[in-house]
This record gives sequence, structure tokens and C-alpha cells, in this order.
Amino acid sequence: MKFKLAILVLAAVTAATTASAQDADKAPALSKERAAELQASERLLKADSQVTKTGQVTIKGKVVPYKVTAGTQPVWDKDGKVTASLFYTYYQRTDVSDKSKRPLVLSFNGGPGSASVWMHIAYTGPKVLNLDSEGYPVQPYGVKDNPHSILDVADIIYIDPVNTGFSRVLDGKTDRARFFGVNADIQYLAEWVSTFVSREGRWTSPKYLIGESYGTSRVAGLALELQNAQWMYLNGVVLVSPTELGLKRDGAVDDALKLPYYAATAWYQKVLPADLQAKDLKDVLPEVEAFTTDEFLPALAKGGFLDAQKKAQIAAKVARYSGLSVDYVLQNNLAVQPGQFWKELLRKQGKTVGRLDSRYLGIDKTDSGDKVDYNAELTSWLHSFTPAINQYLRVDLGFKTDIKYNLFGDVHPWDFKNEHTGENLRMAMAANPYLKVFIQSGYYDGACTYFDAKYTMWQLDPSGKMKDRLRFEGYRSGHMMYLRSEDLATANDDLREFIRSATPAANAPAKY
Repeated sequence: MKFKLAILVLAAVTAATTASAQDADKAPALSKERAAELQASERLLKADSQVTKTGQVTIKGKVVPYKVTAGTQPVWDKDGKVTASLFYTYYQRTDVSDKSKRPLVLSFNGGPGSASVWMHIAYTGPKVLNLDSEGYPVQPYGVKDNPHSILDVADIIYIDPVNTGFSRVLDGKTDRARFFGVNADIQYLAEWVSTFVSREGRWTSPKYLIGESYGTSRVAGLALELQNAQWMYLNGVVLVSPTELGLKRDGAVDDALKLPYYAATAWYQKVLPADLQAKDLKDVLPEVEAFTTDEFLPALAKGGFLDAQKKAQIAAKVARYSGLSVDYVLQNNLAVQPGQFWKELLRKQGKTVGRLDSRYLGIDKTDSGDKVDYNAELTSWLHSFTPAINQYLRVDLGFKTDIKYNLFGDVHPWDFKNEHTGENLRMAMAANPYLKVFIQSGYYDGACTYFDAKYTMWQLDPSGKMKDRLRFEGYRSGHMMYLRSEDLATANDDLREFIRSATPAANAPAKY
């Protein structure tokens, strides 16, 4: 997902432009509509702006009226100079009299370099993509009402970090390192969030962060940064398809954790042995997970010194659970890598499986080799998301700009050094007895696998003292589990339950 899109560079103001500006001073005031058109034609992002619409959506059989604001809010440097502006879309339920008790969800996606579009118009918001029931694009493109949105229980803001969506650097002299790195990203976003909460008068609202993919590193780090630098304490953090969060799992651990995902994919593609294939997925996976931790991991740890007979036994079981041949498993020293798996699993059928969602199939130029030609699932998603978000923001909400909406923006080189976001989240939880964490993963996600997410949860709190505040749920789809209509409903219900459970009763003290 590391697409490099062109950065819009602000040109110096020409003499002609200056002359036009002088003439404009003598002319009648421009209408708001005309001013917006001129702003758009210059391809300049206004640092501080907003447009507002109203709407309603039926959720759980009840009509929920809301106001949606699409706007920009500045990023300032330490001297108070505007250096960038972030685009956001903010939904507020309008029939709530007391906002102090109304939960606020702040939503981020990942990449790094990805806009907030994915969860915005496919998961939690009041509008959802026009897709088929399994998440494939259909025409006409666009959005429709989302009867599963969490807007009934929480207001939601979708935030696009610098160079994603419409968000841009405004001062060309600003060092890119100010924005594009694990810790830099967390620091400026915490400041931005604090400003937004102050402007909107939401300091007393129960607050939740939700992040997807790399966005989980972002929100895990933000949980502590908001506490320490902004004195803002959260009620919950939701990790959707989480990354490693800086919790290392190299070598044998990394290789072993992939197997349950391989088994889920092989089950979906109907290439497991008949006895396993006859079982439900959720009956197969516990067996594979137990083998992974109790037998596979210790075997991999022995490397080339594993007894030959034991190696053959392990290879047979890995083949049984992965849908691969014993020979192929042995050729790769028991540790088949994901790229090999996506190419090998359905090689005889002339198909490849998707990286982010192995329900999606691709076709390569040749069936040989160890790498797929393209990511079938991402191509499908861009097919449906790109026209929908542009039409919705530009036309339906009326946010006028000629700036390109970056689904993936240029944020590279990204500084990944000193990532300790998992430990940051643990520290935030330890210092804040209110704070709970909810992890959501798709069984068919090959980039951030569900069993790796479970491992992350296990390692977040080695003491086990906070495990009652950690929750995991898996779904029968991939990286964006909500694209499948059944999981869209279930996952939002789980979020709704988590928000309610993590919002304390009135006057309940935060203490151990």
C-alpha cells in the first residue's frame, strides 16, 4: 500500500495574481459560492474552513438526525505559525441535549499515508459504500445509508493526517520530518486533537480512539501522548487489524504465528483435507492455534537441529492445516512465507489469493514463481472507494476544492525508528483505570493476521493485571472485515457494546 502520489506544490504569487487581487478590492464582494470556486481553482487548501449539512439515518429501527461538518483545521509550529492543515469529517447527533455525556470517537486509518476514507464510508459512519454482500464493487458507484453505524451511540470524527485525503503541508519550508515518522506523527496529531476538542467543547465527553492497520500504531501511541502532553484521558482504544505495535516477534515466533491465517484461508478456498473442511471455521482454528503454540513454535525454534523424524511429523501437520503439499513445506524449512503462500495455494487452479483479504482472487501472467503480480483485493477496493469518496465529499457535502483526494499520499521516507506504541498503550492503561482496549481482526487478513493480533494482545500486558480490560473478536473476512455485510453488522454491534461498557456509570471513580 506504499503508493507514491504527487505532492501539490504551492507556487509563488505572480504579478498577474497580485493585479487581480487589487482589482478585486474595487469590485463588489464575491458570493460565498464564487469565492469557493476561486479557492478550488487555485488548488490551495484553506487552513481553516468548514461546510455543514444535515441528514438522518435509521439505525436499529430508530431515526438518528445528525449534522455533518467537512472542514480543515490548522497545524501550528511551536511559534504559532500555520505549517499544515488537516481535513476532517465530523458527525454529530443533533437530538442529544447534553454533549458532556455523549461519547466521541476519533477515527484514523493507517498506511502510513492512508486517508480516513476506509472506515468513514465503509464501517462506522452513517454512509456506507454501494457494494455487494461480500464487499465487491458494483455500479452505480457511491454511498447509501448505513443502518449499522455507531452514530446512535457516539459522535464520530474522521481525521486525515498530512498528505492524506485533502490534508496538506502549507509551508513549503517545513521539514518533512515534522510529520512523517512514528513519533512525529503522534506528537502533532495529539496537539491537533486537543485543539479540536477545545473548539467543539468536548472535554467532558467520554473519548475513544479507533485506528486501523498502521492506524493502530498511531492510536496506541496517541493514548499515552494525549495523557502526558495534553492531559486528555481516554475511555477506550479500538485496534482494527493491528500492527505489531513495536512488540518484536522475530524469527521462529514470526514464522509460527502465520499458520492459523493460512488455515483460515485454505478453509475458505476449500483446499483443506475433507475432515477439516467439513468442520466450521471456528471449530478448525482452535486446533490449529494449539498446534502452533504447543508444537510448531518449539519445532521452529530448534531450526536445523530438529530431529528428522520430528521434522517430517511437523511438516505433515503444517501441510494438513495450510492446504500446501508436504514437499513444499519441507522445501521451505517448515516456514513458508506469506508471499509464497499467496502464489502457491491455488497455483494448480491458475489463481492467486489476496494479501489483505484472501477471499479475493487474482490471475498472474504466469503460474510459476513465488510472487503475485498484483494485490487483487486492493485493486478491487480502490475500484469502489475512489469514486464514492470524491462524489460524497465534493458533491453531496459540498466541500469545494480541486485538490486531489489522496487515498494514499506521499509520506515517505517514514521514520519507523523508536516505535514503542504497544508499551505506550500499556503505560496509558496502567495510569488510567478507565481505559479499555478492543481488538478486531479478520481471519482472512494476510498483512496483519488475526493470530498475530492475539499475540499482540497477550504481550501488551505481560503481568496479566489488566487482561480483563482487553478484548479480542475475529470476523469471517479480511483486513477491512466490515466490507462483508454480515461482518459490518456484527463488528459495529461489537463496537457499540464496547463503547457502552467502557463508558462508566455516573460518579464511578477511576481507581484500582
